[in-house]
Amino acid sequence: MNFAHSVVCASAWSASRLGLLCLGLLLSALAPVQAEELSSGDALLQEYFRAETARLTDASLTDIKTAQDWQAHQQTYRNQLQEMLGLSPWPKKEPLNPVVSGRIEHDDIIVEKLSFQSRPGLYVTANLYRPKTVDAPLPAILYVCGHASARKNGISFGNKTGYQRHGIWFARNGYVCLTIDTIQLGEIQGLHHGTHNKNLWNWLSRGYTPAGVEAWNGIRALDYLQSRPEVDPERIGLTGRSGGGAYTWFIAALDERVKVAVPVAGITSLKNHVVDGCVAGHCDCMYPVNLYEWDFPQMAALVAPRPLLISNTDKDLIFPLDGVVDVYHKTRRIYKLLGAEDKVGLCIAEGGHKDIQQLRNDAFHWFNRFLKNEDPLISMVAESQFEPAELRVFQTLPADERVTTAQDWFVPSRSLLAISKDAAQFSQYVEQARSRILSRGIPKTKPQQKTAPLNKGTWTNTDAGLRLQEFQVSVGHPYQLSLYLLDHGERQAEDPVKVEVLDQPQWELRMAQLQALFPQMAEGQAVSPAKTPLPKWTGTWAFVVPRGVGPTRWSGDEKALIHIRRRFYLLGTTRDRVQAEDILQSLAAVMRITQAPVSSMQVEARGEAANWVLLATFLTPYREHAACGQIRLTALPTDPPKRAQLLGIEQLLDWNDLLANAATKTEKLQLVAEHKQDAPIYQQAADAAAKSAIGQIEVSSK
Repeated sequence: MNFAHSVVCASAWSASRLGLLCLGLLLSALAPVQAEELSSGDALLQEYFRAETARLTDASLTDIKTAQDWQAHQQTYRNQLQEMLGLSPWPKKEPLNPVVSGRIEHDDIIVEKLSFQSRPGLYVTANLYRPKTVDAPLPAILYVCGHASARKNGISFGNKTGYQRHGIWFARNGYVCLTIDTIQLGEIQGLHHGTHNKNLWNWLSRGYTPAGVEAWNGIRALDYLQSRPEVDPERIGLTGRSGGGAYTWFIAALDERVKVAVPVAGITSLKNHVVDGCVAGHCDCMYPVNLYEWDFPQMAALVAPRPLLISNTDKDLIFPLDGVVDVYHKTRRIYKLLGAEDKVGLCIAEGGHKDIQQLRNDAFHWFNRFLKNEDPLISMVAESQFEPAELRVFQTLPADERVTTAQDWFVPSRSLLAISKDAAQFSQYVEQARSRILSRGIPKTKPQQKTAPLNKGTWTNTDAGLRLQEFQVSVGHPYQLSLYLLDHGERQAEDPVKVEVLDQPQWELRMAQLQALFPQMAEGQAVSPAKTPLPKWTGTWAFVVPRGVGPTRWSGDEKALIHIRRRFYLLGTTRDRVQAEDILQSLAAVMRITQAPVSSMQVEARGEAANWVLLATFLTPYREHAACGQIRLTALPTDPPKRAQLLGIEQLLDWNDLLANAATKTEKLQLVAEHKQDAPIYQQAADAAAKSAIGQIEVSSK
């Protein structure tokens, strides 16, 4: 796995210069930040990530005390991993339609250039290496490739060509070896970098990860190997390095036809990824969608009790040694419970993130030992023999390929409006989906709001007859969020309560307007003057400030903020979800402070904050009566990557369902379009909800 993988694909630089650049970028991304350099928002976020990572790490495999415990949990864990890879239910196994497009005879081996379809249109290009003479079925190796680019004149020959040395060695030593391309760097150029650098955050809601496609292609590759007469179907091993090391884990964990596994530089601890920053060095193909809040040893243990060699180097920046060793020890404990401690090993060689000969030799030795029951000295060097163009499968790419669009169709989505006969059934389906999402993962303690939120300050403007109060709301360690209430003095029971949820632009606007009215609240601060005065209102106006906004804002350039968002999903949540939960707790605090009836609440938000409010309505349990009087969402994003994201939600319900559900939680849902193209999209949702008599959605334009 290469931090600058996208650069590798496009650059014509030499490998040495490119390697130095990649190393520099990675060191910069992982450089530790001194505590005194952190803003208050960054310090809080760092502590949140540390605490949440520790919570998941401490819970991983701790319920497993005996072999019986493991046997009772193993299938549940396997089912969870299948779901987190977007493979639940299993895709239908349709004919592979294999085609051998050419053969190379070289010395004592034959290389076949072939393709098959793991699903219709999902082409997998591959090279199959075998001895020229095969007298009886041989043990086989499935080799899954890491990130290596082989391109010339705009043509990709596939990353299989960069790992040919492995297939050649296996064929010359009595194995059949099938080396398959990945979708990112195969002959057909798919995508691994959805959230890494493409801002395709809708992959999270879809429950899509290219790791699932790579795992499925590997499972179907096992089907193909077992169909070959040269292969002993009961003696199949699996290996790969970097990205291929990760796919080795996924495939071996899911499919017990893999009898021996050697993942090389493909796994490390959750702490390394989240707290230490290794996430910046990995694209999306390395990660399941962590619906069940796993740490990585939980996946590694699923290979037990089959022979497993965990292999890495000691100076690998994107798979650090401490995390690799941590995974090994926790996995070894499961092997020990099963009486198979002799079948798990750890190979650590000196060096960086490279495919070095020592790692290859140890892998070859492991396969000889457990697939051939032999233990010869590894004396043959694994070397490449062919030009990349020689191993090319397709001269013309198939017109019906669906590799480049896998993210759009590989994981199916669902519409509740399409299957609901009436409002009651729709609400029942939504509640089932909400319960399922909330039941995933590790139970965690919610903060107890037994006392009123702390009043941090009160300011008055006698001339205007206004009062501003700032409260502190505890939403869980380590966050204490600000909540502002603006009123005309003593509140009357019948006064309406307008609640505005602020994103960063609205925070800056409202704070400038409030500080113009209450200069004393801005003492010691550099205040930008308000360009417009605060609009007039009646009753109480509450300003809700979720984490990541205002006082708890996260700093950094665009790349840093991307990897902050990715850390959330590695912890089994999303940035949008935690902000939606902040809103719900802040709304409860508003009601507690004001003692206002729920019917008097009017919730408003725009832009990103509108996303968070929409998600908060989904996280709110269904009630027979509306949860608030009115919800007004302005400039709610309609582009799928910019919508509210919740892990795997689109497998249960779609965006129109979220809007229809929001309409059931209020007496009136208003969608205000600020961009011409948004109004028709809002109206489609309104029409779909009206067709099933589900709530009222009013669409307007500014």
